[in-house]
Amino acid sequence: MMSIWPLAFYLMKASSDTASEVLKCSLQTFHRGELNPNIITASLHPDVSLHSFNLERHFYTSSSCGLCGKASIEAVQSLGLPQLPKPTPIVSIKTINTLPTLLREHQQAFDATGGIHATALFDSYGHLIHAAEDVGRHNAMDKLSGWCMQHEHNLTNKILLLSGRASFELIQKAAVTGIPIVAAVGAPSSLAVQTAGACNITLLGFTKSTSANIYTHPERVTGL
Repeated sequence: MMSIWPLAFYLMKASSDTASEVLKCSLQTFHRGELNPNIITASLHPDVSLHSFNLERHFYTSSSCGLCGKASIEAVQSLGLPQLPKPTPIVSIKTINTLPTLLREHQQAFDATGGIHATALFDSYGHLIHAAEDVGRHNAMDKLSGWCMQHEHNLTNKILLLSGRASFELIQKAAVTGIPIVAAVGAPSSLAVQTAGACNITLLGFTKSTSANIYTHPERVTGL
């Protein structure tokens, strides 16, 4: 089975909407005559063309978050953002309020370290489908997106839960993956709210057992 993290990473950064573009991912690559486990090689379909500017990454020491590693905001915006189907009722607010506790029960790495981010996919009844953890919240999202692209084809009635804040890039990844509802335990950024609105994503923040703030497209949430 193809590794889910590099698969999702490619699809997000290349603005691709199909996993079939990637023929193979090699987790160990020969580099300068040696086998290097830190280099991942993605073999693409011959018909695929890449735009190197959009994939270019620069890393700076910064306290900011959101558009991490991108050469410019223009490069992100130029990728285009998918617009999900028109909102229709999917899930009750009471169900959403139960999700942080359910995710917390499956955060084994967080239990061991106290410093790990998590993402989780739930159905409209509040059943956990899959969860992913990583020291980087964007990596955790990539892991979940990669899993969805391999296993969960119908995401039209699913909910994404983020263990921390909701940034623009996490909303972008949710849109590319096709998840219509995003609930964050923490706060969303203003750009995340704008992006969710444009992509027809229902965005909730400060989600806990007793309440949640709904910022965009509340039509998918019942019992308000």
